[in-house]
Amino acid sequence: MLIFEAMVKGLEGIGVKAAFGGAGESDAGLMIALAHSSKIKPVITRNEQAASFMACGYAMFEDRLGVCFATAGPGAFNLISGLSVALMDSYPVLAITGASWLKWRGKSSLNETSGLGRTPKGESVFAAVTKKTWELTDVSQACDVLEEAVNLAFAGRPGPVHIAVPEDLTLPHVSVDNYRDIRLTVRPVEPDPMALKAAADALVDAVRSGKRVVALAGYGAVRSRAGAELKALVERYQIPLITTMDGKGIIAEEHPLAIGVFGESGHESARKVFQDADIVLAIGNSFAQHATFNFEDMFQGKTLIQINIDPGEMNKVYPVTHAIVSDARLALAGLAQEMASSVDAVPARHYEMQDYDTEKIAHLGRTLHPGEMVQSMSRLLPENGVVLGDSGAHSAWLAYYLELGEGQRFRKPGTFAPMAGNTNGALGVKLASPERTVVVGCGDGCYLMSGFELLTAVENEIPVIWVIFDDDELKLIKLEQLATYHESALVEFRNPDYVAYAKACGADGYRAETREEFEAAFKAALASGRPTLIDAAITRLALPRYSPSVEGLKHSIVEGIWAAIRRWFHLPEL
Repeated sequence: MLIFEAMVKGLEGIGVKAAFGGAGESDAGLMIALAHSSKIKPVITRNEQAASFMACGYAMFEDRLGVCFATAGPGAFNLISGLSVALMDSYPVLAITGASWLKWRGKSSLNETSGLGRTPKGESVFAAVTKKTWELTDVSQACDVLEEAVNLAFAGRPGPVHIAVPEDLTLPHVSVDNYRDIRLTVRPVEPDPMALKAAADALVDAVRSGKRVVALAGYGAVRSRAGAELKALVERYQIPLITTMDGKGIIAEEHPLAIGVFGESGHESARKVFQDADIVLAIGNSFAQHATFNFEDMFQGKTLIQINIDPGEMNKVYPVTHAIVSDARLALAGLAQEMASSVDAVPARHYEMQDYDTEKIAHLGRTLHPGEMVQSMSRLLPENGVVLGDSGAHSAWLAYYLELGEGQRFRKPGTFAPMAGNTNGALGVKLASPERTVVVGCGDGCYLMSGFELLTAVENEIPVIWVIFDDDELKLIKLEQLATYHESALVEFRNPDYVAYAKACGADGYRAETREEFEAAFKAALASGRPTLIDAAITRLALPRYSPSVEGLKHSIVEGIWAAIRRWFHLPEL
């Protein structure tokens, strides 16, 4: 058995169904081994960066290992962006790359990244963006290293790992004689009983004394599938639930305790309930920059109870009174059990919540408003639908206006936030969950960076729907320029004929300039089961909802005016 045959067989044994990569000389044997597999679908991308994003998508909502691969040198380095996403956003991803011949190290051989003889030091590059990187030196290491790597990818807070295979280990006469199936032995991160009891006691005291508690759920709660446990807890004690953008849909957003999205592009209802709270129960949050109003000091006078699988997240941004290092689902179940013996259920309470359907939108003629388009998307999205945003203003519109029902999911780019990450990652999401409808809301700038992977979707019959927010500009960058420098530059461009492009690639394409045209196109895309582009010509006049402070937009405007007055008249800070 050849080394790549052994690795593919090992991955088959743990349930991997797809692998994404780029073609090259030093991974040629892996391509052949994947082609011979009856269990793993190989997807060859036009650019390896897209393969790394697809591997992230494959691991995004399912408890699956994302796998990407590339040839040595430049191909391998093209995986770095996706591995960075996996590291920061907690995706279990395995990258397998070729490497230059061991016997030629230091001679600057083709694609060499040994760090010798003025070559890049690949080990340092991959060590910086993974939990661990290995380079094999003997074929007998293959199964042991693969098993260690896969288990590490899932252990604790999930993340990426990397294995480099030198080309001289892949030759036809080099055999793996000690093959064995690999074993997944990952244990869940269970809460410390003492920490759990302390947090439960604090919540019991709050319920008894009438203190105001709010639950704030992030992607970690979604990833751990903690929806049922969270719903049971907030219903029993009538705790209002707010979410980050990536926590959207952890329970249905029509639920009377689902108050809305909290953050710079969030809902006023969520901001108010957070401000009124005495205790914040944060589940699976990393307290990212845009979810915290640029790390604003929001917790003065509040008690923070934080549940996170990663101990490194505790006290990283805000001081934690009660820290529970645990899988979110297990921690919530434990809290509910501890509390149930001490305090009864609370009668129903009424909270002001976000009304997605009646949200007023200023009509700007017949031109398509992105908020109305997203409202239409909400109404038409199937029960199991997934909507992905990418980097840009469109993600703010999606998070604000998209109302998710039971079982629906949303994900924007995480903290690393590369453009085109989810535009490409959608293919991985779809292959991990073929039964789900997968829709990408992407800016025209994001799509132009990587839209050629539409060919990959067509070739592999992966029916993703891309909705392009088309306004011929990089709006988020333009707004930043105007706010900071009072002028903008180099942010406008000309879009192609996306309908013609889609058809040239073998996909379906539609142009929508009104809400009615968009709904017709979206319905057709849902019915077709084919890769589809919808070129949505949105108005340039629409601006995403934004508040730079937890105090609200009005407060920020007043503060901005006073700051300007102090600068003009050289007054001291108050």
